[in-house]
Order: sequence, then C-alpha cells, then structure tokens
Amino acid sequence: MNVLGIESSCDETSVAILSGHELLSNLISSQDFHKEYGGVVPELSSRAHLQIIIPLVKQALIKSNLELKDIDLICATAGPGLIGALLVGFTFAKGLAFSLDKPFVPVNHIEGHIFSGFLMNEKPEFPFLTLVVSGGHTLLLLVKSFTEIIQLGSTIDDAAGEAFDKVAKMLQLQYPGGPKIQELASKSKGTDIKFPIADLKQPYDFSFSGVKTSVLRYIQKNSVDDKQLNSKLKNDIAFAFQNAVIGALVQNTEKALKEFNVHSISLVGGVAANKSLRDSIVSLGNKYGKRSIIPKLEYCGDNAAMIAFRGMTIFNEGKRFDLSSKPYPHLSKDGFNF
Repeated sequence: MNVLGIESSCDETSVAILSGHELLSNLISSQDFHKEYGGVVPELSSRAHLQIIIPLVKQALIKSNLELKDIDLICATAGPGLIGALLVGFTFAKGLAFSLDKPFVPVNHIEGHIFSGFLMNEKPEFPFLTLVVSGGHTLLLLVKSFTEIIQLGSTIDDAAGEAFDKVAKMLQLQYPGGPKIQELASKSKGTDIKFPIADLKQPYDFSFSGVKTSVLRYIQKNSVDDKQLNSKLKNDIAFAFQNAVIGALVQNTEKALKEFNVHSISLVGGVAANKSLRDSIVSLGNKYGKRSIIPKLEYCGDNAAMIAFRGMTIFNEGKRFDLSSKPYPHLSKDGFNF
C-alpha cells in the first residue's frame, strides 16, 4: 500500500509517502520567517501552506518514483493545531482523495507523534509508555495497542515546549526558544540556582507555570539597571530551568514505570529533540531495564511521515471514513476514544 500523508497543523508543511513500512519520502518546508515576530502568526502560516503544498506533493512523488494514480490511501492531520493552517492541508487532502476516488483517513496530530517511534528500525513494543512533549502538549500515556491508548497525565497549565519558548523570551532569545535554551544550558559549568518542580495531587500530571514564574522573578531580582543579564548568568538560568523541566518529566515517567508493566519507553514530540531530555530518558530506561525508543530529529517535530504511518494503521484496523468525517479520534479525560 502506498500512503500519502500531509501535515500542516502549525508552521511546517510536510508531505510524505510510505510504501508498506518503507518511507519513500518525507519532505518538510519550515516557515522560518515567524522568528521575526517572536512566534507563529496564524494568517501568515496559512498563506505559506497554500503556496508550498502542491509543489511539495509533486516533489514527494518524484522522489518516490510514483505518480498520483499509484497512491492507495491519503491521510492528513485533522487537529489539533491552528485552524487556518489545518484547513489548508486537510481540505487539500480531501479534495485529492475525492478526485482520485481513494480512501481518506483524518489523523489526530498527537497520535501521529505517539506512534512516530515506529518509523525507527528499533520500534516500541506494546505495551509501552509514551511521553509526548511539544509546544502545545505534555502527555504521559500508556499505549497498549494501536487502538488502546490510556492517558495517565497531562499538563494543567503550560506545555513544556511553551514554557521553553516563554523563558527564552525572558532571556531575550530568538524564537523558537527550545534550541536556544539548550544551547545556553550546554555552556553552563553548573550552578547552585534551583527552580521548583510542581508537586501535584494527581501523580502523573505536570505543571510548568510555577517554574516559569520562578525564572521571571529570578531575572527581575538579578538584572542590573539596563535590565541585561551577563552571559554566564543567562547560561546558568537556562541550565537550571532546563533541569527543572526535565526533572518533572522524568519524575512522572519513573512513577509510571514503577506502576505499569511495560516493555519500552517512547519519547516523542518537538521537545524530544532536546539532547538532555533524550539522554535522561535513555538513562531511565537503562535503570529499569526497558528499551528507550526516541525518533530521529526529523521525526520529533511536525512531519507527514508520522501522519502517513498513523493513517495506515487506522486503515488497517478496518476504520473507514467519508469526506465529511470529523477529526478522529477525540482526546478525552480518559484517553483516546475509538
């Protein structure tokens, strides 16, 4: 089966073609101009998707040595994401499916991330724990099969990636903030600065608003008259903040490892590109004798390969959709409903 996947939930336009379990192409066009505005501008994002989506589909077909008539299944991100950006890829994919008389699968963006580890040579083994860490979501999930996903915990306020971006702005760093925080943290030689990890009643939930506020107060207290921090202090603040966020993520994942009998741990989402977090999850897996599956960097951020794969598994499970289908499935308090 040749599967065409389309992703346009935020500021990356991506098109991928999957043939069985062989990835033939995974093209990603990133909208770097948003850094001028300090964040993603929805209207500009939608326009950029419109401009690039057709050329990207053509390039993906050429790279895969296929034609449109060779495509057997079309999948696209249906949410969550920026509504305008989503509509570009989603409606284009539906129109393409209609014109070619091919089946169409709307894919939940978070599910794409959840199963992105299956794009690796070494794949997760059911049941496994998945830590989803991105700019918009922080979730700890128990994944029992392709159709049984149980939510253990989520953030009650900011997502981890959102906290990274906000702290980066406090440190006067350019958007996106995650890579910049990591860069500064890597220059620190260690520090006595400590930022808090939230202690919540629900054992698997996360909260990052407190650490974000603590960083802000520390910066206000230690800024000089011109409100500039010296480079060493910036490095140390980034280091301490990153440690606090990673500490919270690892702490809850370790709790789940002690409670649930799983075969592996999977770290996914945009923040999974953070080297310190990747190393911490690998160390945690080694501590408990569990395999750690972390996608390559190109599959951590938004990409169509994960959408194509997830769409294929949904289709193989016998799920069928007409072109009026709503985004599928919906995330509820108890997990993903099928």
